[in-house]
Amino acid sequence: MKKTIKGDQNIVAEVKKFIETTNGLTIVDSMLSDYLVIEQKLDSKRITLNTFDFEEVLFRTDETNKPFLQINFASGKKILMTETLIGFRPMGLFGLDMEKLPKVVTTPDIQSVFDAIQESLQSTEDEEGELEVLRKVYDAVVCGGESVGFDLKDERKLLACIPTKVRQASA
Repeated sequence: MKKTIKGDQNIVAEVKKFIETTNGLTIVDSMLSDYLVIEQKLDSKRITLNTFDFEEVLFRTDETNKPFLQINFASGKKILMTETLIGFRPMGLFGLDMEKLPKVVTTPDIQSVFDAIQESLQSTEDEEGELEVLRKVYDAVVCGGESVGFDLKDERKLLACIPTKVRQASA
């Protein structure tokens, strides 16, 4: 199944129709008529999409033949919408090797990176380099999510609480 819809108000209707067929996504009633607010049931994260920014929608299937949408925006950004989650590209950050990151991430990945940061902080080994990389990965995923319309204020606050260096325990 590969269908493309471009530059037309039917895009919004097709996106809404796709969401209605999923078990993991829901449209949140919004007072903003030019915006589509979608909530992921898995983690209650919401994304707000400006419908005027919709450029085209590609209907695709993954390797297991499950349908998903790729929504391309006039701004050049894009998201992937699956049965349960909305995927996005992590933001490129100075000093972070983007080749080592997945091309598409989701909001649950933020928690996974945070958990890895917690493990790094509890490690007895001197792994400051690892902590720095994990902080950048966390920031890249949060920034990527925010750039496509996710509300990630709480995740942004968590990043501010993460130390920049591992503190060595004194004897």
